[in-house]
Amino acid sequence: MNIGGGAWLGGQLFSAMVMRRPAELFLNELGVPYEEDPDMPNYVVVKHASLFTSTLLSKVLAFPNVKLFNATCVEDLVTRPGASGSAQDVQIAGVVTNWTLVTLHHDDHSCMDPNTINAPVIISTTGHDGPFGAFCAKRLVSMTTIDKLGGMRGLDMNSAEDAIVKNTREVAKGLIIGGMELSEIDGFNRMGPTFGAMVLSGVKAAEEALRVFEERKRECAE
Repeated sequence: MNIGGGAWLGGQLFSAMVMRRPAELFLNELGVPYEEDPDMPNYVVVKHASLFTSTLLSKVLAFPNVKLFNATCVEDLVTRPGASGSAQDVQIAGVVTNWTLVTLHHDDHSCMDPNTINAPVIISTTGHDGPFGAFCAKRLVSMTTIDKLGGMRGLDMNSAEDAIVKNTREVAKGLIIGGMELSEIDGFNRMGPTFGAMVLSGVKAAEEALRVFEERKRECAE
């Protein structure tokens, strides 16, 4: 795993991080300073991308119910059959994990069995297609829960940022997908080196998780 992905270095090995408004509201909540430029009224700039990422990480890890797993890779999804029993009707019930070095070397060492983490809701924000990117999106296709990926389109930051935030949702029962991984599901445009929608998609994913929990509680009560 790599917490924050390219966010440590502004996504392009530079120090600064560009965020589209209204992501500055989240920066205000975190207490991360930023610069404003009248020539870029729709954006703010965090001078040190690592300051944003480390501040956010420190605040998350301060919660008593958060556990960070170092050098851990998700290899698969845990599933449970739905009422109909069809391949499309499944509930995601957790993840299958292994040490990252083991995952990277499955072809040249003897088998090491994975571990599992069971959870009622999984949030996946692993980015667009790449060595570890869009894993859950691609796995949904390979196990025929969804027919095919929409395929990320070319770079259009304005279109991509709006689409990613608005459409962050529960893609399969128990699995919420956000960020650029969602572009592979829905066929949205590539975003480019701006992080406003990354942040706000994360906020939307958290809100969606709370909604899902409440919905499941009502279903159990009925």
